[in-house]
Amino acid sequence: MVNFRPILFVIGLVLSKIALFMYVPTLVAFFTGTGGFIDFAIAVFITHTVAFLCLTFGRTQEFKLGVRDMFLITTLVWTIASAFAALPFVFINHISFTDAYFETMSGITTTGSTVLSGLDDMAPSILLWRSTLQWLGGIGFIVMGVAILPMLNVGGMRLFQTESSDWSEKSSPRTKSVAKNIVIVYLVLTLLCILGFIMTGMNTFDAINHAFTTLSTGGYSTSDGSMNHFSNSAHWVAIVFMFAGGLPFLLFVQVLRKKSAAALLTDAQVRGFTLLVLTAGLVVALWLTWKLDYAFSDAFRVSLFNIISVVTTTGFGLDDFTSWGPLPSIIFAFIMVVGGCSGSTAGGIKIFRFQVAFALLRKQMMQLIHPSGMFIQRYNGRPVTESIVRSVVAFALTFIITIVLIAAILGVLGLDPITCVTGAVTAVANVGPGMGNVIGPTGNFATLPDLAKWVLSFGMLMGRLEILTVLVVFFPAFWRN
Repeated sequence: MVNFRPILFVIGLVLSKIALFMYVPTLVAFFTGTGGFIDFAIAVFITHTVAFLCLTFGRTQEFKLGVRDMFLITTLVWTIASAFAALPFVFINHISFTDAYFETMSGITTTGSTVLSGLDDMAPSILLWRSTLQWLGGIGFIVMGVAILPMLNVGGMRLFQTESSDWSEKSSPRTKSVAKNIVIVYLVLTLLCILGFIMTGMNTFDAINHAFTTLSTGGYSTSDGSMNHFSNSAHWVAIVFMFAGGLPFLLFVQVLRKKSAAALLTDAQVRGFTLLVLTAGLVVALWLTWKLDYAFSDAFRVSLFNIISVVTTTGFGLDDFTSWGPLPSIIFAFIMVVGGCSGSTAGGIKIFRFQVAFALLRKQMMQLIHPSGMFIQRYNGRPVTESIVRSVVAFALTFIITIVLIAAILGVLGLDPITCVTGAVTAVANVGPGMGNVIGPTGNFATLPDLAKWVLSFGMLMGRLEILTVLVVFFPAFWRN
């Protein structure tokens, strides 16, 4: 039986926090006199009112949540929070609720796809709100990836189950401590990123906004030119912190606690992620030097920036990589679905699932060579059980099926094949830009039909919540006692 009152209470808590964070752009609008103060004030009032009602009617003496409740909460929180966080876009930008919801879902899932243009002349309050949504979505997904998804065994995430994934009373203090340390690491890295951008010549406002969207691997910018609007040194700062955003934040906590980088350096995910980034970056850089006459220093910077931006699903724009030729396009099409590490702010399939698949392939090959042999599949020193393998396979299958279905729906709506396929991929993998003239690195999603935006918004939600977390809610068995 689903416990609706505790679920309603949790939704109220989340909405109250959304309303509190709305105060920041509200104050920016008030003190700068740049517009949006009344609009944000109305959005704050509405969100606070609904949050109060949810908290009032959801309050219960026995607050108990089961696994079924956690599935429902995870889906509802992101869906409902996006609806109320969209209000400032409707009031200030005077866009439809469809466009506002798309922009907000893209922000809070750190996808980075946008329907807005004219960012250079937009009110600072709404630019800050866009960036804040991505920053909140980033930390929200880290905590979810560490504490909730391993417990639910979604997509093989049980590989990363720790005491921080245990919600029992016995380990509650430990869970709170880990969550607190993750938030501290996130804040420190955000501050360092802000300082790094300021040192490259960015003004404080741009530095804060881009630090929020760099570390969260979201990719929203304050300029239509994205990172092309800023210096080469700013690109290197973005490279460093996008890469950091794609790493497991639980390892940062271990590094902080043990005062040693060994946890990062020896982790299989981190090694695989680093190898992929450097190899792809070097190959594309050599291509740009050979085929397009780039100086190697520029080629390596531009190549590494775009590779990291796409593989971490950040989506910052720096040159149109789809115009570089066939080999780079193929590489970008592949890394678009790979994603970063588990427990990071990045989306995508995640590096560990590819590593588990390769380990399974190696075990299968050894089994063919030595039929009587006994081979134990391990990952990062831990045995990989059959249930984990099944979860990984199920996730990969549903990931592909979801992309195919969304692409098919977009095709029915009359969009061209490249927009259909890459739009579906970029939504489910939470990348941001797609490919082609419409939604490529230099375009946006404004011209798409409203139904397409709703379908892509749902795709973003599914991709961010690891698909199965959302899908299970639609099964009739989920609602039976």
